[in-house]
Amino acid sequence: MRRFLFILVLALAPASLHGQDLYFPPTDGTTWETVAPETLGWSQAALDTTLAFLERENTKAFLVLKDGRLAVEHYFGTFTADSLWAWFSAGKTLTAVLVGLAQEQGTLSIDDPTATYLGQGWTSLSPEREDSITVWHQLTMTTGLDERVSFACTLPGCLRYRAPAGTRWVYHNAPYTLLRDVVEAATGQGYNTYTRSALADRIGMDGFWVRNGFNSFFLSTARSMARFGLMMLADGRWAGEAILPDTAYVRAMTRPSQSMNPSYGYLWWLNGQAQYIAPGATETQPGPIAPAAPADLYVAAGAQGQFISVVPSQNLVMVRIGRTGTTNPVPLDLHDAIWQRLAAVMDDAVSTSSTDPLPSAPAITVYPTPTTGEVQFSYALPAGGPVHLAVYDLRGRRLATLVEGRRPAGRHRLVYDTSGLPSGVYLYRLTTGEQQRTGTFVRLR
Repeated sequence: MRRFLFILVLALAPASLHGQDLYFPPTDGTTWETVAPETLGWSQAALDTTLAFLERENTKAFLVLKDGRLAVEHYFGTFTADSLWAWFSAGKTLTAVLVGLAQEQGTLSIDDPTATYLGQGWTSLSPEREDSITVWHQLTMTTGLDERVSFACTLPGCLRYRAPAGTRWVYHNAPYTLLRDVVEAATGQGYNTYTRSALADRIGMDGFWVRNGFNSFFLSTARSMARFGLMMLADGRWAGEAILPDTAYVRAMTRPSQSMNPSYGYLWWLNGQAQYIAPGATETQPGPIAPAAPADLYVAAGAQGQFISVVPSQNLVMVRIGRTGTTNPVPLDLHDAIWQRLAAVMDDAVSTSSTDPLPSAPAITVYPTPTTGEVQFSYALPAGGPVHLAVYDLRGRRLATLVEGRRPAGRHRLVYDTSGLPSGVYLYRLTTGEQQRTGTFVRLR
């Protein structure tokens, strides 16, 4: 009942106007309008630094769309615009859209028991417990199945009971993977066929699904990832056509789906929440998944750093594909590191998320965080005045105070050297006249 009321509220909310402001590339050919970063007021020096960082992180392709136009499109090494790459778990969001399309077409309901489509005995649970697991639980990682038995195995013997459905959130691949079988059973079509006819051909995406053991991965070009992100930015529309007309479902994908991990929607990761549970973890961590990024960002995220970031407030889409040395199953830390640098590129064009925003606070970016040395505070002064920075530990003890003399109106930077601090999370308060902004940064050895 609560889920129904939540979706009803979303359905009655005012419709987004993003689609009216966006450019959409043609669905055939290679034409895609561009916009020069300098015309957007972005820093070319900071962009060069960002691209150098991405190259060090074994990036293959990096794209940024502004209002649908390509502001940044960069390929590394031998990778090109025609090269294909696996989305890995970023493809979960593509599955979420396909489930929504099948529901829109009336072939399934996310409130149905999964057994409606997979048949009784798809798990090793009793019939009563198995019937309590719905497609919605698969979309939200709340099936209650035991991830400790196997993370990926979809055989009934691997799918065992741990908790009642809907009472526990954990990142578990196997129940998600079976959504492919749910969609195929509901639509009567193969997964690649349905992907092409229901979505890809309608927005000009290339790509295809492949099976790898128990997993299914989608492979495409970087531009196709950007097309998918652009459709999401337009609330499920493409050049005036409603690809996914169910706006309540579109919004539900990118809103907290449950309270255990509010940073997770329907297979999308959500920024701007008070806490999150990272992939591979069971404990809650405080703060948003990307402190350096706008609070309304949501992201498709996969192994080795496959990202499709969507920022409605800025009409932005960011795509990064490649490899990384991290052992995290989904490296959200790399995603935030990229946004730390993008914030510097866009300067005051992108504001950071904050757990304590003040309407009159100066626009500020803090980067890099985590840091092993200096932290830079980039801030805007609507009017001239002195600047005061105080740094505290988590017990509230003041560790440092920096005071800048009176400065003229405009954007300035203040640098704080953290080399004398142990590893940990620190609080800051930046004061300019009667305006204040508080936040955190992370120091690493």
